[in-house]
Amino acid sequence: MAGQGARALAYGLGSVLIGVTLARRGLLLARHGDRFGRRRAYRLLFVAMALAGTVFALTGWLPALVAAALTGTVSTDVIESGPFTSLEQAMLPHVAGEQDTTRLFGTYNTVATLAGSLGALTALLGSSPQWLLAYPVAAAAALLATARLSSAVELGRELDAEPLPPLHRSRGIVLRLSALFALDSFGGGFVPQTFIAYLFVRKYDASPQTIAVVFFAIGLLQALSFQGAVWLASRIGLLRTMVFTHLPSNVLLAAIAFAPNLRAAIALLLARSVLSQADVPARQAYVVAVVDPSERTAAAAYTNTARYLTRPLAPLLAGAALRGGLGLPFLLAGLFKSVYDIGLYTLFRRIPTDQTATSAGTRAAVT
Repeated sequence: MAGQGARALAYGLGSVLIGVTLARRGLLLARHGDRFGRRRAYRLLFVAMALAGTVFALTGWLPALVAAALTGTVSTDVIESGPFTSLEQAMLPHVAGEQDTTRLFGTYNTVATLAGSLGALTALLGSSPQWLLAYPVAAAAALLATARLSSAVELGRELDAEPLPPLHRSRGIVLRLSALFALDSFGGGFVPQTFIAYLFVRKYDASPQTIAVVFFAIGLLQALSFQGAVWLASRIGLLRTMVFTHLPSNVLLAAIAFAPNLRAAIALLLARSVLSQADVPARQAYVVAVVDPSERTAAAAYTNTARYLTRPLAPLLAGAALRGGLGLPFLLAGLFKSVYDIGLYTLFRRIPTDQTATSAGTRAAVT
């Protein structure tokens, strides 16, 4: 949790200063993360984050920036940040014992959102690239915080048995989830935070200070929604929580295209923020609940990587869609993400889950 908080603080700052979300390398973790060692891989990622952040802060040389970006550790997304998330999503439930996994992921994402909001607000102090030296500072703090991670986070004795493929039982389930998550991410790629900031400036003449405060408020609302999702999942189940919060949020997203002024646009964006991320802890808990414990690292890595593979494509189309109006990307995003919600519920409403991965309160309704 401390490592996540330190990292999210830097990522929140980066969400204002970096124009695009860059590529991740989650597949390496899917194939080799458990055997290489989760703790070892986790710490190496923080070292890579420190180096990559330093590169972004100190140079504009394109080859160096590309190399730094391809480490997958320089993110503008405080909640789901590539290979880090894949490891954490596998480690947390592995040591959770009898704890409610959904509640655990709710706290995990709340830490990220609050720290990321603080990082975004820090951008009010200045916009010099040198501020990105916050990345190595945060990485160093996270390395200190995670130095005492116990061996309990490792996969354990399962590795002593006959080697199995990373996905040996749940390949079909993970592939279907990956395809759906890719569609959701593709829709979200039409309206990343940087584009929302662009729209507010171009269409409504919003100031950078206003945008920073709005993004800070979004983070606070999302933190509340994570806790609300935990409560809701215990009553209606993980899958229903994912779909029944996400679908109406997409209607609000599409409505931003028709906002007549800045106040209306901000109101719709904030209303959407209450719902749009409520599915995140439920989704993370759901992924680890529908696969074997030995498949969690691979399942998290494949589903997270699928989200990042399609995300860079959407801004290219969004740029072309701007010719039809500044609001058109919002309409397209709402449409694609709604198709994801309907497809997810249709395909998975009868899929059983690993009962040990969820709390007793969630078990009865998890499917």
